[in-house]
Amino acid sequence: MAEDVTGLPGLPLRLGVMEVLGFKDPCEGDWARLRVVQYRELFNSALVRVVGHSVAALITVSLFLGNVSALLLGAWVIALALALGHVLTIERQLATLDRRLMTRAEFNRHCLSIAGLATAWSMTLLVFVPFGDPGEHATLWMLVAMLVAGSAVKLKQAPVITLTWAVIGGAAGLFSFLVAGDYLLAASCILYGFVIVAGSIENAKTFLTARIAEAGVAEKDEVVSLLLREFEEHQADWLWQIDTQRRIRGASPRFAYALSREARDVDGKLFMEMLAGPGWNSGNLPASLHELAEKLRRRESFADLVVQVEVPAGRRWWELSGTPLLDEEGNFAGFRGVGSDVTQERESSEKIAYLARYDTLTGLPNRLMLTEGLAEALRYAAQWKTRCAFLMIDLDRFKAVNDSLGHHVGDRLLAQVSARLQSVMTKNEQVGRLGGDEFAVVIRDASRSGHVEEVADRIVKAVSEPYLVDNHTLYIGASVGSAIGPRDGATVEALMRNADLALYQAKDDGGGKHRQFMPALHSNAQERLKLEASLRTAIGKQELELHFQPVVNARSENVVSFEALLRWNSKDHGFVSPAKFIPLAEDTRLIVPIGEWVLREACRHAMAWPEDIKVAVNVSGEQLLDPRFAQTVVRALGDAALPAHRLEIEVTESVFLRDGRTARQALEEVLALGCSIALDDFGTGYSSLGYLRTLRFSTIKVDRSFVQGAAQGSQESLAIINAVVAMAQSLEMSTTAEGVEDAAQAALVRDMGCTKIQGYYFGRPMGALEARSLVVKRRNTAAA
Repeated sequence: MAEDVTGLPGLPLRLGVMEVLGFKDPCEGDWARLRVVQYRELFNSALVRVVGHSVAALITVSLFLGNVSALLLGAWVIALALALGHVLTIERQLATLDRRLMTRAEFNRHCLSIAGLATAWSMTLLVFVPFGDPGEHATLWMLVAMLVAGSAVKLKQAPVITLTWAVIGGAAGLFSFLVAGDYLLAASCILYGFVIVAGSIENAKTFLTARIAEAGVAEKDEVVSLLLREFEEHQADWLWQIDTQRRIRGASPRFAYALSREARDVDGKLFMEMLAGPGWNSGNLPASLHELAEKLRRRESFADLVVQVEVPAGRRWWELSGTPLLDEEGNFAGFRGVGSDVTQERESSEKIAYLARYDTLTGLPNRLMLTEGLAEALRYAAQWKTRCAFLMIDLDRFKAVNDSLGHHVGDRLLAQVSARLQSVMTKNEQVGRLGGDEFAVVIRDASRSGHVEEVADRIVKAVSEPYLVDNHTLYIGASVGSAIGPRDGATVEALMRNADLALYQAKDDGGGKHRQFMPALHSNAQERLKLEASLRTAIGKQELELHFQPVVNARSENVVSFEALLRWNSKDHGFVSPAKFIPLAEDTRLIVPIGEWVLREACRHAMAWPEDIKVAVNVSGEQLLDPRFAQTVVRALGDAALPAHRLEIEVTESVFLRDGRTARQALEEVLALGCSIALDDFGTGYSSLGYLRTLRFSTIKVDRSFVQGAAQGSQESLAIINAVVAMAQSLEMSTTAEGVEDAAQAALVRDMGCTKIQGYYFGRPMGALEARSLVVKRRNTAAA
C-alpha cells in the first residue's frame, strides 16, 4: 500500500509502471498531483531540445540534399518545426502547474503532440532512406536513436514521452531495416527500444520518489515553521534558553515581553534574577523558584513546573518546561525550554478553591472546611487525650425578617451576624456557616471545664444585640447546641448529628439558649422518627378524627359556627397532643394531605347541621403554598354538596411571611368561591395591617391570652381588645373572643363589643354528633 510521506494528499511513495506512465490512477493518492510533479518542469529544457532537433535536422538535410528533392526536404522541415512548436506551446502552458492541477485532456494533448513530433522524424526512415545508401540509413537511425535517448535523459520525469518516441521511432526503424534486409539492425531496434523504455521508467520512478520525498520534507519544514511562528506570536507563550552560567541567551520577543522588558535588556542576564525580581537581593524567594533552581542545578529535565515570578508588571505565575542542551561532543551547554503565563488560570483555580471552602456571602468557612476542621480537632483530641467540641447555631426569628423585609436585608443581616461571631472567637475556635441561617463553631481544645458554655454564652449575647440594616432596627437571637468529642461522638458525622439534636432541644425550649447533648436526646429523636412514620399512615388507619368547638353570638348566645379541631388517637402512641403532631406535620409537609382530609371531613359533617351553621377550618402556610389548594376546597365542597358560604377558612398572620403573594392569591381564589376568611390569633404575631386592607376578612379572632389578661385587669390587654374591636367595626368585620371560660369573661368581652365568643364556657371540643345535638338543644331551649 502506498504511503503518503509528504503531508500532501495524492503524492504516494510507491508507484507501479502504469502509474508512472500515467495510464492508471495511483492506488493511494491523486493522479493529477502526480502529473504536476512530472510535467511542470518540461518547458525548462525547451531550448536544449530545440537546439538538438535543429542540429539533427541540419544533419538529415545535409545527408539527403542531393538525393531527395528540395521540395520534399523543405516540406519535412516545415512539418518538423510545426510539430516541435506545438509540443513547446503545450509545455509552456504546463509551466503553470505550480498553481493548479493537470487535467487528463492536457495529458492526452501532450502525448499526441509528442507522437506527432516522433512521427515527423520517423518519416525520414520511411521516406528518405530509399533515396540513400546503407550508411546514410544507419546514420539516420542513429539520429533518431539519439533523439530518443535525449528524451529519456532530459525528460526522464515523464517516461511516457520516451515510450512514445521509442514505439514510433523504433517501429519505423524496425520496418526500414526489415525492408532493407538488415535483420541484425532490425533486432537491435527492438532491443534498443526495450532498454531505453525500461531505463526511462526506472529513472522516472527514482525521480518521482526523490521529488515526493523533497516535497514531504519541505511541507514538514513549512508546518514546523508555521507552528513556531504561531507559537512565538502567541502572547502567553515563549521560548527561553540559558547557557551553562544560567544566563539568558537569544531572548525571544515574547519572553522579553513576559518579563516586561526589552529583549536587548534581557539577553545575558541571570535567568533566576530576572524571575525573582526584587526578592533576588534579599534571598527571600518563593518555594517554587527554589525548586526551579534545584532542577537547573541538577541538570534535570522538567515539565509544567508552575513558578511564582516577580516582574515589573507585578506578581505572575508561569508554567515552565525545560531540557538540558548538549553540544556536538555531548557536553552540557545550558537549558532550553518553553514557558507560558498561567496567572489567570492560577487565579481562577485559587478562586474556585476559595469558593469550595468559604461561604461567598459571609466569607466564613463553609460546611466542607468546618468538617475538615472538626476532623482535625478529633484527631488532635485522640492523639493528646484531650477534648474538642462542635457547636451548632441557629438564628431565632431570622425567617420572619427575611420573609417580611426581603432577602437583600436578610443577606446583610447575615453578614453582620458573621462579623459578630468572628469578633468573639479566639485562635482556639473556628466559626463557619453551614447554610441559610445556621452557623457552627469548632473548638479545637475544649478540655477546660466551662469553656464550651462560655463560648455559647458569648455567641448568644453577641447575636442578640440589635442590628441596624437599611434604616431598620432588627432584633434576632441565637440558639446553640453543642456536643463534646470524643465523649459524644468519635466521628465527624456523629458529633455533628448530636450537636444538631442539642440544637433542636434549645429551639424546643423557646430559643435563645444553649443546650448540651445528652443521650436522652437520641431517644427523643428516635421517638420523633417513629411518630413521623405513624403520622404518615394515620389517615389510612383511620386514626385521625375531628372535634368541633362551638362559636356563639355574643348577644343571643346561639351557636353560629363550629371550629374544626384535629385530634390523633394513635394505635402505637395513644392520644397525641396537637401541639406535638401539628408542628411535625408542617415540618414534614404531611400537613398538606392531612389538611385535605380535614377539609373533606369538616364539610361532610357540616351538611348534618342546620343550614345557618358554618364550619371553620384552620389552614397552614404549607397548604396555601400548594398550587392545588383552591381546587382542594372546590372538591371538598363539591363532594359534600356544602354551600361555599358555610365554609370559613382560618389563617394566622404567619402564613403571609414566607410567601405573602402566593398566600394572598390562594385566599383570593377561596374568597371568589364564596367562602369567608378569618384571621386567627391577631395581635400575637406581626400584626401587619396591610393584610387587613388587601384581603376581605370576615372575622378577626382575639387570642385567649388577651381575654385572660383583660379578665385579670391588665390595662394592656384591655387596650388591645378595644383597639381590635374598633378596627374591626371600621372595616365591617366581626370579632371573636377566644378562650372564654366563665360568665364574667363572657360579659366582659360582650360589653367590649366582641360579636362572637368561643371558649369552654359555651362548649369544649366535641364529636360531630354531639355538635349537632348541642345546636338542636340550644334551639329548643330558646324556642321554649
